[in-house]
Amino acid sequence: MGRSLALSLVLAGVVATSPPATADGGTKIRRTSYGIPHVLASDYRSLGLGLGYAFAEDNACVMADIVVTLSAERSKWFGPENLDRDLYHQRLNESKVVEREIPAQSRQARDLVRGYAAGFNRYLSQTPNACGGAKWVRPITELDVWRRAHQIAGLTGSEGFHDAIAAAQPPGAPVAATQLVQRSEQRPGSNGVALGRSATAAGTGMVLGNPHFYWGDDYRFYQHHLTIPGELNVSGAGLFGVPLVNIGHNDRLGWTHTASEAQTMTLSKLTLVPGDPTSYVVDGQAHKMIAEQVTVGGTTRTLYRTPDGPLVEDAEALQWTDTTAYVLRDANRGNLRVIDQWLAIARARSVPDLNAALVRHHALPWVNTIAADATGTTYYSDVQVVPNVTDELRTRCATGPNIGFVILDGSRASCGWEGRLSASSLPKLVRNDHVSNMNDSPWLANPAAPLTGYPSIVGDVGTERSARTRMGLDMITSGTPFTLSSLEGAMFGNRNLTAEQGLAAVVAMCQANPTLPASDGRPVDVRAACATLSTWPGTGDTGKSSRGAYFWRTFIQFTGRAGATRWLVPFDPADPAHTPRGLNAADPGVQRAFADAVRAFEVAGRPVDLRLDDVQQYEGIPIHGCRGPEGCFNVISVPGAPQPVGPITHGSSFVMAVELTKNGPRMSSLLIYGQSADRSSPHHTDQAHLYAQKKWVTGAFTEREIARNPDLTVKVLRG
Repeated sequence: MGRSLALSLVLAGVVATSPPATADGGTKIRRTSYGIPHVLASDYRSLGLGLGYAFAEDNACVMADIVVTLSAERSKWFGPENLDRDLYHQRLNESKVVEREIPAQSRQARDLVRGYAAGFNRYLSQTPNACGGAKWVRPITELDVWRRAHQIAGLTGSEGFHDAIAAAQPPGAPVAATQLVQRSEQRPGSNGVALGRSATAAGTGMVLGNPHFYWGDDYRFYQHHLTIPGELNVSGAGLFGVPLVNIGHNDRLGWTHTASEAQTMTLSKLTLVPGDPTSYVVDGQAHKMIAEQVTVGGTTRTLYRTPDGPLVEDAEALQWTDTTAYVLRDANRGNLRVIDQWLAIARARSVPDLNAALVRHHALPWVNTIAADATGTTYYSDVQVVPNVTDELRTRCATGPNIGFVILDGSRASCGWEGRLSASSLPKLVRNDHVSNMNDSPWLANPAAPLTGYPSIVGDVGTERSARTRMGLDMITSGTPFTLSSLEGAMFGNRNLTAEQGLAAVVAMCQANPTLPASDGRPVDVRAACATLSTWPGTGDTGKSSRGAYFWRTFIQFTGRAGATRWLVPFDPADPAHTPRGLNAADPGVQRAFADAVRAFEVAGRPVDLRLDDVQQYEGIPIHGCRGPEGCFNVISVPGAPQPVGPITHGSSFVMAVELTKNGPRMSSLLIYGQSADRSSPHHTDQAHLYAQKKWVTGAFTEREIARNPDLTVKVLRG
């Protein structure tokens, strides 16, 4: 490398030890331990080629399955129970919303997507029996990849309502309305922490990324490292099917995301024309709904919409009646800008750069951003796509039912909204100590500098924070400066806030009351459960000491029922990080919850001293962690009894701890379920075994670190 080229790479923010890509413009895929690919290319198309090929080596069948969904072919290949989902996607595809937006995306984004599809297809062409020769496996197109990006952008909007959209029918239609299930702890979540120079031992920036996401194949993370010398050098993880790093770091900046409390869509309550349930009234004028014939296989269904969006219906609060119907309006409809947004984040090298990238593109969907840079500056932002619903509009136009979504009066034209809230109206915070988010609103990103003044559709202010938020704030304000090692230890400490604040009192209560009344008034012998809790250390660790953890989970779940005054010290908005606290074991409702929990174990046929190992497993490997409502930071969402024990569906997934030093990044990570969803792959459970032992994978970022990896393999894709 010549002196001038080396200098230009330093000035461009790329580690000068990065070699040029192969001379013929080919692409290098270097894999280090645990199958992590480091893709080196000379341009975006070649970079996409390498990532698409590497991803296909690990997860070709999952991507093929995703494409079946996006192509509205699930019922064709996997049964009629998939019909509603196919109807949703077929209608979306016929709208051409994705095709219309592709030309507006940057050349780099289009090249990256083009290369990704080509790389995936190259692997398929070399592997004729991929997925056992299943007929539903086919080469993918660039459009498939763009559709996947659009699907992810709409995850908390239209995509999350796909069944309710496909099932929306006028009264008397022979299609049953779906049950709109709110996932609560099962929805996309996350913890994000950024530590600044006053909170770290080395006086630099650190980031802990801990997304709580679905463990199902469609929404796993894939870890990778992407390098175009002089242009891009980013490492981290991205969701399956998109050629991006969503959460990660470069040489000077680290960032993560958490699911935001901001609502990315609204509902409009329509007033229907008497005697005509497919017509609605706006400002006294009748309008006919737009009826669209959608055909999947041999089934044709008429689906309805207005200019604002599709009709949506569920079996409870959002029923389509003779007088009322509901329309969903998604602010992320047509949002393909997410590709360029995450590329701009990856190229940012400081907190000011990151803020500028978020404001310029203003395309993040449904996530907060938490970041730190090598100067020890931290940053919180909720700059994302949010409907332009001001508090004035909401006050004037909001209507019922109260189901946790913004519902506006669709009978008045003045109650509509256009565009998105401006970046200047969305909350941001820069600090030198710390910022964090654990899925509550932006208010307490840093309790020393509460954020206020943002529109209420973004989130609330002055309300009780979740037990997980309070645990996270306690972890990062302990007063001891963090090192990378201590940050790792905090992540897997598996503390349980409700146990810390109430276990001793509950044990004393049940020891004094060996029989307690259940909610139905019948006495329950609680001695066995009490004895189990008396020896439990109060954490989400697995092993012999975990007996009692699963019972505590069930008990805490039951204390949330009406009639229990759970806390000795209630919530105090003047001390929101430390209240409420002190489980009120003397409360009759709490005592009934204890007895009900014992009864639930009896009904489920499980012993009260069941180990956590027996209910939290991945491919037979015990998985430590606990649920957010217990006050656990490291979330593994397996519900308590009497729910049947099944596979882990949600929780900690890709975990990243990175320190941005003056000499480059130091990073530790774990992709708990491994790089591959294929059970025959050596990278399906290898990191789960590490996780069970609370061990981490040491990141390889520089060329020297990659070259020295003992498991290094290199593949070159030419042409």
